[in-house]
Amino acid sequence: MKITINGVDLNVELAGREGAPCATFVTGITNDHTLWHDQVGPLAEKYRVIRIDSRGHGFSRSSPAPYSLKTMVADVLGIWDALHIERSAIVGLGLGGVIAAETALNHPDRVSGVVPTSCRARMTPEYGALWPPLIELAKAQGVGAIADATLARWFSEEFRAANPAVIERMRAAILRTTLDGYLGAIAALLELNWWDRLQQFRMPVLYVSGEFDRVGAPPPVMQAMCDATPGSRHAVLSGASHISVVSNPAAFNAALLGFMAGL
Repeated sequence: MKITINGVDLNVELAGREGAPCATFVTGITNDHTLWHDQVGPLAEKYRVIRIDSRGHGFSRSSPAPYSLKTMVADVLGIWDALHIERSAIVGLGLGGVIAAETALNHPDRVSGVVPTSCRARMTPEYGALWPPLIELAKAQGVGAIADATLARWFSEEFRAANPAVIERMRAAILRTTLDGYLGAIAALLELNWWDRLQQFRMPVLYVSGEFDRVGAPPPVMQAMCDATPGSRHAVLSGASHISVVSNPAAFNAALLGFMAGL
């Protein structure tokens, strides 16, 4: 369904029983709601599942870049308000994990639990250096030009070879991303800086990383985040790369369902 939030038509996919406890899923850069394909069935039996296409991603409309984290958090809150949802757990990967954390930190009364997945709490020079060449390539040749490099960063060579249908689903999401959506989302990501607030979470926190994520959010990076967050837990998904929820969905679903049951 389309919901107009802050002047932009955003696509929202709903599943599960209305009135059930909510789980909201927010995606990263050049992902869309199809990222969470393997989570819908297991969660929809007990929960109201809300999957959001960020502005300029999936089937949501764009607004001119750049975007801010404040704007993207406001999009989530606007969707909850439109759907009359007072509280929800929020799950996000990459930039989506940052948005999930910012939503939880700034609006704790609206969030029952938060699952930052394959994401960072602070920018580093090496991580920041990843983006300028991709920005220039996308500006010169379109978002499709960064697809191969992005998929190689997201998944191991072995996974890509063994799962061609999954890779094509992920490629399709990249190709649906508008240039404004891509550039806008990167601008929001480059704002990330919630390391100094890790002790301020007022709800349960589950961090999730992929065992073989070497660039986006290596497990030691996320373990340090967990160590700085009182009462939090960290699940490392075996055999998974950056897009851990797709690389090892069974392990992710088990961790998420266990977390949700305790909220």
